[in-house]
Amino acid sequence: MAQERIKELINKLADLKHENMYGEDFFLTWEKTYDEIMATFTVADILRALREENISTKIFDSGLGISLFRDNSTRTRFSFASACNLLGLAVQDLDEGKSQIAHGETVRETANMVSFMADAIGIRDDMYIGKGNAYMREVSQALKEGYEDGNLEQRPTLVNLQCDIDHPTQAMADMNHIIDTFGGVENLKGKKIAMTWAYSPSYGKPLSVPQGIIGLMSRFGMEVVLAHPEGYEIMPEVEEIARKQATESGGSFTKTNSMAEAFKDADIVYPKSWAPFAAMETRTELYGNGDFDGINKLEKELLAQNANHKDWECTEELMSTTKDGKALYMHCLPADITDVSCAEGEVAGSVFDRYRVPLYKEASHKPYIIAAMMFLSKIQDPEAKFEEFLAAAPKRFDK
Repeated sequence: MAQERIKELINKLADLKHENMYGEDFFLTWEKTYDEIMATFTVADILRALREENISTKIFDSGLGISLFRDNSTRTRFSFASACNLLGLAVQDLDEGKSQIAHGETVRETANMVSFMADAIGIRDDMYIGKGNAYMREVSQALKEGYEDGNLEQRPTLVNLQCDIDHPTQAMADMNHIIDTFGGVENLKGKKIAMTWAYSPSYGKPLSVPQGIIGLMSRFGMEVVLAHPEGYEIMPEVEEIARKQATESGGSFTKTNSMAEAFKDADIVYPKSWAPFAAMETRTELYGNGDFDGINKLEKELLAQNANHKDWECTEELMSTTKDGKALYMHCLPADITDVSCAEGEVAGSVFDRYRVPLYKEASHKPYIIAAMMFLSKIQDPEAKFEEFLAAAPKRFDK
């Protein structure tokens, strides 16, 4: 039965137009067509199914996956490493503090020097507005030039592991979890998802998660609601993308300053703290000027601002107002859990505990999503490659 399911997925992949993903990077979900997004989900599902059948999916027998994390990470760091290993790549973390970058090495030089035998590069650069995504594109251009100049034998695929604009691997993993939970993408039209701000005792959390969620979920005919207190706006251009996509998909995109309104009859809730867009712009400017006194002052102001909204918490009472009181609770993790990881936070401990297993399942999609992004970039005929895996059935390990 499992192999029949895999063949069904391969046939589904063959019906999708994904050929333009070959040789390309993955920066923002809304830059990909609907078919390309669905192809990524389908490849992720095939890779998972093959692994569950103990079939190796190594498309490389050597090579490196380079990871560069300019912000802390657990899930995404290990997901990238797992994805690289699943496809046969070893992983090397680029520690900028221990490289010549600290001595003024240019982006072009670094990109080429680390890529002589690299097939994939994953970058997280999410803290500074106008910087992270731009940096990734600069690296991508340097890799393209290095390959065209003959310095690199291959052009590494670049995967956005979170930038200042989008968190595509997270949003895609979240969406795959939603598709699984509701029994197929065809069942999502009209479903209400509430992407809401929630209180956190820390400051400066990136905008890319809420932006990634509304920038992806709005493509599936869902009722997408963005909720936050006044003053916690996200990038207006991403809101416009969500609004346009919602119209095109037959769904809706609305905003509210009420967490209760967002939760009312919601099928899915995603309470998550983030810093105001205006504050993140200021923060970027202060760092650029080396104004650390200004940064400390801004941090205190933002913590005080957060403290005015401690009532923005995902409680049992709020959850009871969702669709049949059983909305799917989601979070990118780690969550600020009241009376567990902090005194007051994003979500009540009882709510989090009740959804712990689904949350971990949500996170489990990310390695396969990242691997799928790389697979579609590296393999020109993925359907044929999967058929090859099925026919040969190389064992991942001997049980």
